[in-house]
Amino acid sequence: MNNAEKRMSRPGVVFGCAMICCFLWGSAAPSIKTGYRLFSIEAADSMAQIVFAGMRFMLAGVMVILAGSLLNRKENGGKLLRPKKASLPMILKLAMVQTVAQYVFYYIGLAHTTGVKAAIIGGSNVFFTIFIAVAAFHMEKLTARKLLGCAVGFAGVVIINVAGNGIDMKVSLLGEGFILFSSLSYALSSGLIKRYSEKEDPVVLSGYQFLCGGIILTAAGLICGGRVNLTGVSPGGWVLLLYMGFISAAAYTLWGILLKYNPVGRVAVYGFMNPMFSFLLSALLLGEGSQAFGWPGLSALALVCAGILIVNLAEEKGEKERKAGIRPAGGS
Repeated sequence: MNNAEKRMSRPGVVFGCAMICCFLWGSAAPSIKTGYRLFSIEAADSMAQIVFAGMRFMLAGVMVILAGSLLNRKENGGKLLRPKKASLPMILKLAMVQTVAQYVFYYIGLAHTTGVKAAIIGGSNVFFTIFIAVAAFHMEKLTARKLLGCAVGFAGVVIINVAGNGIDMKVSLLGEGFILFSSLSYALSSGLIKRYSEKEDPVVLSGYQFLCGGIILTAAGLICGGRVNLTGVSPGGWVLLLYMGFISAAAYTLWGILLKYNPVGRVAVYGFMNPMFSFLLSALLLGEGSQAFGWPGLSALALVCAGILIVNLAEEKGEKERKAGIRPAGGS
């Protein structure tokens, strides 16, 4: 185990880095809503939203590439960070799954369902991430404790979104179905990052997949008639766009580094904090969800924390058993 692996696999480091990522992702929802207002993008204009997203992700890609080049200037001889030729197919796959598919499915789905149901279904990406790591990539074992932790954490996501809001049982392919596909895309991208980072620097993967995905989104949105009026935008609008690029650049890159050095389940379970931060920050910044600071918010936070703790204890137990050469009970 090298120094980087030792450092990035420490429980305190995983917790701190994961919380930073989740806070940044949680701030994305209020930032996007504010961005639409500052750039005069209508709620029903999906193609303009996709162009706006493409701008954000292209900016994120440039940020990651420049920051990575600066941090590794000694190793690269001051040159721009570049992927290996063999990594180009991996970058394209990641761009299509993590940036393009996830975002397109999410925004089409969000236009055909409620934000409450989208948040609850989106919380399922933790389940999918662990299941895909087990079934598709054979990276780890699925245990009863992991399932329990996921169930407890997901209960917290449901409580924070349902409390004080009505929810119906209507289901449609373009609505709830596409939100589910978005969650699957996110989960698949986590498995791909874990596997690809064995061969390529996760910073390189993150930067170039964002740049590639952003170009594809922008081009697709423009071809389909989407337009974003950049004239007359206030300085605050440009600052917000820079921050939105930073959200993606910092959070996904740091998340990818965590996935490289830790079991997928140990990292993925922190994803339950995304809707928690999103809900709390929306309540603070947009005045949405007054119940965030009452018993629903506190009980949901307690359940999410309990779920994270259960999964982490299960991972520690599994790691000890692997070192001792014991096959985990309940594995599949």
